[in-house]
Amino acid sequence: MAGSVQLGRHRAADVADAVARWRTWLQSERRYSSHTLTGYDRDLNGFLDFVTQHMGQTPGLEDLGALRTLDFRAYLARRRGDGLGPASLARSLSAVRSFFRFCERQDLAANAAIHGLRTPKQPHGVPKPLTVNEAVAAVEDVAILSDEPWVQARDVAVLTLLYGCGLRIAEALALNRAQAPLEDSLMVRGKGGKDRLVPVLPVVCRAVGAYLDLCPYDLPAQGPLFLGVRGKRLDQRIVRARMQQLRITKGLPHTATPHALRHSFATHLLAGGGDLRTIQELLGHASLSTTQRYTEVNAQHLLEVYRKAQAVAEERRRHRGKKKGGR
Repeated sequence: MAGSVQLGRHRAADVADAVARWRTWLQSERRYSSHTLTGYDRDLNGFLDFVTQHMGQTPGLEDLGALRTLDFRAYLARRRGDGLGPASLARSLSAVRSFFRFCERQDLAANAAIHGLRTPKQPHGVPKPLTVNEAVAAVEDVAILSDEPWVQARDVAVLTLLYGCGLRIAEALALNRAQAPLEDSLMVRGKGGKDRLVPVLPVVCRAVGAYLDLCPYDLPAQGPLFLGVRGKRLDQRIVRARMQQLRITKGLPHTATPHALRHSFATHLLAGGGDLRTIQELLGHASLSTTQRYTEVNAQHLLEVYRKAQAVAEERRRHRGKKKGGR
C-alpha cells in the first residue's frame, strides 16, 4: 500500500506502533508528499538505529522519553561524522522532533530535552537562476538531444512549463492529461497538497499542444500528461539528465537544473516589476520570507553590473591617461 511504513528492522512493539501512527498522521493530516515521507522515514529510522547502538538494547517509548540532551547531541555528532551538512542535519533533527511532538500529543511519551536542542545553523542560500538568454536557450535547445520528434516536443513542453509557469518539476510531471495547460490558467497541486492557480502563457499552450499532437500513445483523461518512451509517467531523472546534457553541450552553468528554471521564472518576473506577494502566490510559497530571497538575487545582479561598469570606466580612464602621457 502506498504510504505504508517501511521499517525494515526490529523495533520494540510500542515504538513500532507509534512510528506507524506518526507516519499515517504525516500522510493524512499533514499531507506530506511521498518524497518527504521517505526522507522522514529514513531520518527517524537512522535515529532509532543510533539509539539502539547507543543504549546497547532496543529502546521502548519509556527509554526514548528518558533520553538526555547529551544523547541527542551524540546523535547529531554521529551524523555530522557521517558527512552530513547543516541542511541535512537540520532535516534529520526536524524528523526526530516531529516524532516526539506527535508522541507527546498522543500521550505516548514526552521528552523535554529534544526541544531544547538548537537547530544546526545553515548557510544563507540565495537562489541561482539562469539569465534570460540561458533559460530560453535551455528551452529551445533541449529538442536537439533526441531524434524522436514526439520526445523533442515533450522535452520542450516540460521545460517551457517549468520556466513559463514556475512549476516544480514534481508538480509538472504529476499533471494528468485532463489538466493539460491549454487554456489561460492552470490549477496546480503543490507541497502539502495545497492548490494554486497559475496563469499560462500562450507559448506554454503551444508547446504542450505540439507535444499532444505528436505523442504516439493514448492519453486518457486521468492518465499522466507527460510520458516516457515506454508509455509510463515521465520520470524526473529523465528531465534532470536532459539539463545535465545541456550544461555540457551548451556550456550552461553547473547550476542549470530543472529547479533553476523555476528560480529563473521568479527572478525574471521580479526584475520585470512583479509584486512579491503575487510571485509568492504563483510559486506556492507558504512564507513570504522564502520569496524575498529573490530580491537578494536582484541586488547581487545589480551589484555585479555596477562592478563591471566601474571596471570598464576605470579601464577607460587608464587608457585616456596613457594617451595624455604619450603626447
